[in-house]
Amino acid sequence: MSARIDVGVLGATGVVGQQIVARLARHPWFRVAWLGASERSVGRRYGDLPWRAGGMCPPAAARLSVEAPEPRHAPSIVFSALDAATASTLEPQFAASGRLVVSNASAHRMRPDVPLIVPEINPHDIRLVEHQPWSGSLITNPNCSSVFLALALAPLVPFGLRAVTVSTLQALSGAGYPGVASLDALANVVPFIAGEEEKLETEPLKILGARVPISAQATRVPVVDGHTLLVSVAFEQRVEADDLRQAWSGFQGPEHVRALPAAPARPLVLSDLPDRPQPRLDAGEGDGMSVTIGRLRACAVLDWRFVALGHNLVRGAAGAAILNAELAVATGAAGAARMLEVARDEEEVPIPSAC
Repeated sequence: MSARIDVGVLGATGVVGQQIVARLARHPWFRVAWLGASERSVGRRYGDLPWRAGGMCPPAAARLSVEAPEPRHAPSIVFSALDAATASTLEPQFAASGRLVVSNASAHRMRPDVPLIVPEINPHDIRLVEHQPWSGSLITNPNCSSVFLALALAPLVPFGLRAVTVSTLQALSGAGYPGVASLDALANVVPFIAGEEEKLETEPLKILGARVPISAQATRVPVVDGHTLLVSVAFEQRVEADDLRQAWSGFQGPEHVRALPAAPARPLVLSDLPDRPQPRLDAGEGDGMSVTIGRLRACAVLDWRFVALGHNLVRGAAGAAILNAELAVATGAAGAARMLEVARDEEEVPIPSAC
């Protein structure tokens, strides 16, 4: 454990914050050494607070006391699971104090100097931190549904992607805890999620480096975990179904990304079954880090349509942030090279060389 890099979690008591803590409990590079949350939790033992991430609170984290969300005692890497309003002010404070902030919040995603990273697609964008005004740095992962859409579209861009429509069926856990009121959620579909459609129409374009019109509709459905995307695409040229299947099945990130601990063996998993993917059956694919694609068929309006599914709390949130932090360390971004060398000097830790 002494060779691992100490990290902190801002917003540690929320749904995503707890998922980050849970997934870091078995991480080979990082250990949770600091937890920050709102005033009502400050000073309390983390293990005494309600735990909703499944299983038991990791013992090492349970022993920690929750601290005020201030940078002075925080370690060099801090994961942010804050809401957007709070993140808008707190994240720059931590970055200005010299910390590397790895954020799941939406507050700064579209800043031109802030990387919005899906490592299999645009790991090179992490170099944007060199243009940031802080002594530390800030990197972000996208909105959960934007991650899934970007991964599904990335292999299709070389075919001349011309237009995209997407409708999302988003799980209740995406609304946090306690989330959507039971009388609104039970046996119902809520056809509005504030800000979701705007994120779906803009964030994938920043990730892909593309200019493609995306028309999005977002709904909340009575599913616990797993966001389903109904996607139609049009191309500038004729594309066959086998071309799309081969592009998806062959899609991989760069070699240095594939070596990261949180990277799934297959970012995209194809299903030929007529009734898949389904949240209950497929959201956990690749330890929750893979996106499952199925039901590819011709579209009478555009060219092709398909269904994509991802785990909103893992690949869409906690797992995505952890993968981004691994990328920052492995590439030496944002001063992470020093942390990498310290870990290597203390013990043989399986961290790949910087790309």
